[in-house]
Amino acid sequence: MAQKLQTIGFDADDTLWHNERFFHLTQQRFAELLADHAPRDHLDARLLAAERRNIGHYGFGVKGFTLSMIETAIEVTEGRVPAEVISKLLLAGREMLDHPMELLPHARQAVEAVAGQYHVLLITKGDLLHQERKLAQSGLGDLFDGVEIVSDKQAATYARIFGAAPGGAGAAMMVGNSMKSDVIPAIEAGGWGVFVPHDLAWDLEHAEPPEAPRYRALHDLSGLADLVARIG
Repeated sequence: MAQKLQTIGFDADDTLWHNERFFHLTQQRFAELLADHAPRDHLDARLLAAERRNIGHYGFGVKGFTLSMIETAIEVTEGRVPAEVISKLLLAGREMLDHPMELLPHARQAVEAVAGQYHVLLITKGDLLHQERKLAQSGLGDLFDGVEIVSDKQAATYARIFGAAPGGAGAAMMVGNSMKSDVIPAIEAGGWGVFVPHDLAWDLEHAEPPEAPRYRALHDLSGLADLVARIG
């Protein structure tokens, strides 16, 4: 008999509120600033490679992305990037950090539907101060029983977080837009993984859907309450 669902975890960026579109807009600006030095596809590939190298040093989020843009600008110009361009990249990073948080459709309703009935957690990657600021702006903070801002999301991460929650990992569900970070490792830890796609996705978060009995997918968050009711 399946273990009764007791804990529900939500990802934040591009699950509850917009995030990736601001990265895409800034990356477009980055390409425009360096258009005289390299074509867009080459810049995108070099920037992605820099982000991949730097995750272990800078972590996830705007600050690491900004540093990776600067590093890429130095590389593609062979050290000749104008100081004005560096200044504009730093400004773009600050504008991303200062941009108002915007909830995704159905986000509030989805969290409200399970809050009070289940142990509800926010589990997100990224810069601590930036994520705390977005959570405060979201107006959702009082609905969560706990908030975990982590450096990465792996099976061990969920095993630790869900292991300390009511019912343990076997009675937990993780809801998110990243197959790689939200769904697969939560299932590997023993919980349920619910994929809610977003129109934009970071290349480093791509993974194929798992063939697992505890995997589910929704068109959007409007279907979460019904899914939770069927499972638990």
